[in-house]
Amino acid sequence: MYISDIKRVVDQVSRDKGIDRNVLIKALEEALKSAARKKFGSKMDIEVNYNEESGEIEVFQFKDVAEVVSEPALEISLEEGRKLDPDCEIGDSLGTKMDTTTFGRIAAQSAKQVIIQKMKDAEKDAVYASFIDRKGDIINGIVQRVDRGEIIVNLGHTEGVVPAKEQVPRETYRRGDRIRAYILDVLHESRGPQIILSRTHPNFLVNLFRMEVPEISEGIVNILGAAREPGIRAKIAVASNNSDIDPVGACVGMKGSRVQNVVQELRGEKIDIIPWHVDPAKFVCNALAPAEISRVIIDESNRAMEVVVPDEFLSIAIGKKGQNVRLASKLAGYHLDVKSETRYSKAMQSGYDSLVALPGVGISLADALYEKGFYSAEEVSHTSIEDLIQIRGIGEEKAKKLIKAANLSVEMAESDEQAADGSETQETEDDDAANVEEPKEQAASDETEPDETN
Repeated sequence: MYISDIKRVVDQVSRDKGIDRNVLIKALEEALKSAARKKFGSKMDIEVNYNEESGEIEVFQFKDVAEVVSEPALEISLEEGRKLDPDCEIGDSLGTKMDTTTFGRIAAQSAKQVIIQKMKDAEKDAVYASFIDRKGDIINGIVQRVDRGEIIVNLGHTEGVVPAKEQVPRETYRRGDRIRAYILDVLHESRGPQIILSRTHPNFLVNLFRMEVPEISEGIVNILGAAREPGIRAKIAVASNNSDIDPVGACVGMKGSRVQNVVQELRGEKIDIIPWHVDPAKFVCNALAPAEISRVIIDESNRAMEVVVPDEFLSIAIGKKGQNVRLASKLAGYHLDVKSETRYSKAMQSGYDSLVALPGVGISLADALYEKGFYSAEEVSHTSIEDLIQIRGIGEEKAKKLIKAANLSVEMAESDEQAADGSETQETEDDDAANVEEPKEQAASDETEPDETN
C-alpha cells in the first residue's frame, strides 16, 4: 500500500492535533494487521512495517517450511518454499509480501475503526501530556457555554471547566467572552483529560502579581502568603531579598499601576499588600493595619493570638462582617481573638478578682500567680501541681488545694451562668405570653362595642 496520500494526512493530523507522528504510524500498522486477520483468519503469522524510504506500508505473512503441511495458513512445503528461496530448509520461516488491496471492504472498515480509536486515544494522551506540566499556571480561553452553573472554556485543543465553587460569586460570563483562569488540576479520565480551572484560588492572585511585577518573577521580591475572599478582598504578604527594594512599593507600582492591573482582572477585588515579618506578632500587626495594636498575647501551642486594640480601632481591626481579621488569620496561620482595651481590662480585672477570691490566696500570692501567667481561677484549674509548685510560697499540698478550689469556683460560675440564662428565657416567655393575651382583650372589647352602639 503506497501511502503518499496517507503520509500527508498523518503529517497534517500530527500537526493539527498535536499527536506524535510515530504514534499514528503505529496505529496504521496495527490497523492493517487487524484487517489482514479479519480477512484471512486469526491464526496467521503477520508482520506489518512502515518503510519510510519507499513510502509504503508492507504486510508480510510468515510460514514455516515443513515436510508435511498440516496447517496451510502457517506452513509451506519445501517445494513451494524453494520457489521463494532456493536455499531454504525444513524449519525455516519464510515471509511473503501480501497485496493489501485484497483485504476487502469489511477488513478496511475494521482498519478504519482501529485508526480512529487509536487517534482519539493518542489525542487524549497528547492533550494530557501538554497540560499536566502547566498545572499551577494561568491560561487564557474563550467561554464556550455555561452548563449547569459550570463555565466550559475553549482552550484550543481541548476544553476546560470552571466549576461553580471555583467561580467568583459576582462574576458573570457569556458565550464568546475571554476568560483568564488558574489551572487547578488536570485529570486523566476515560472520556478524556479534564482541565479544572479556578478564579478563586489564592495562587491565581499570586500568579497575577508574578506576571505584573518583574521583581517577583526575577526572585527579588517573594510572595510568602495569600488569603482571599474572592470578589471582595484579599491580602498578600511580601518580602524583599534586597534591602534597597521596597516589596510593597514594587507590587503597587508607579501610581498604583501594577496593583490596579490585578484589581481590574479580579473585577474590583480590593487587595492589601502586607510587609512580611519573621516575628508572627509583628506580622499580625501589619496584617491588621490600619488598626493600631496595643498588645498581642501569643499561645504557640494552640496557634492562637489574643490581639488587644484601642476601643476606637476595634471596628477597623475586625472589618466589615469580620472580614479583616478573618483574612489576617488565614494569612498568618493563627486564630485571632481581637478585643478592645476596655473589654480586655475588664476580663483581666475579673480574672484577677477570681484569683483573690480563692481560699488562701491573698494579694501577694495573686500577684505571683499573675506574674507566672495565671490570669484567672479557670487557668489555675487547668494547670498541674508541677507548674504551681514552681511559684514561691506554694508547696505540693497548697497546690492541690488551689487546683481543687479553682475547679469548684469554675463549676459555681458555670452554674450561675446557666441559672441566669434560664431566668432570661423565662422572662422572654412571660413577655411573649403577655403580648399574646393583650390582643385577645382588645378583640373582646372590639366585639362588645357594636352591641352597645346598637
